[in-house]
Amino acid sequence: MEHIELFFKSIFIDNMVFATFLGMCSYLAVSKKVATAVGLGAAVIFVLAVTVPLNWLLDQYILQEGALSWLGEEYAAYDLSFLSFIMFIATIATMVQLVEIIVEKFSPSLYNSLGIFLPLIAVNCAILGGSLFMQSREIPSLGLALTYGVGSGIGWFLAILAIAAIREKIRYSSVPPALRGLGITFIITGLMAIGFMSFGGMLTGGDEEQKETPKVEVTIENKKEEKQDAKEIIADNTKTNNQ
Repeated sequence: MEHIELFFKSIFIDNMVFATFLGMCSYLAVSKKVATAVGLGAAVIFVLAVTVPLNWLLDQYILQEGALSWLGEEYAAYDLSFLSFIMFIATIATMVQLVEIIVEKFSPSLYNSLGIFLPLIAVNCAILGGSLFMQSREIPSLGLALTYGVGSGIGWFLAILAIAAIREKIRYSSVPPALRGLGITFIITGLMAIGFMSFGGMLTGGDEEQKETPKVEVTIENKKEEKQDAKEIIADNTKTNNQ
């Protein structure tokens, strides 16, 4: 259940584009055609699915304070957390280079269409953001880190696929001249972000109901006690008057 919750949360609620607006440069530049958007989105899914678990291992066994205790007690006091950015970026750059080699080998047309934006995945803030969010949210296991990486990649993929499909359609629409190009794209992105905000209560509705139920019970009990106290006061007053 925890994996499913994290998976859907990383896709819809914490979407890299619509919730945190990370990776916008590639999102805007490579979303003119659906085919190109699919290729880049698949590359982002692969990179996030590999780098987030790898960086989780680096963080747990090398970078955190006391993480080197597995080497011996004399290393337990070491804190290498200041190397997080360097190590994370090195891991990401290695994976991006691997993706670039594979795409160039098996799909030269996609490699040419992506152009400079394929190697720029290495400095895509959405890729680094996935590892940093994993670290800041203290994801407890490697399996959850993998789930979070795949879900974040799919969320970014859905975002660029949706905007690419819309941009292909609006080419034939009568868009006002002042909004053509990036203008209408930014407006559509904002509207889509508002739509994705509606997923915010998808995983919290049950918790709210459980929290509200005890309050109602307490309120009913308090009312019963108040009525009982009022009856006792009236009875005492009646006895006093009779006397």
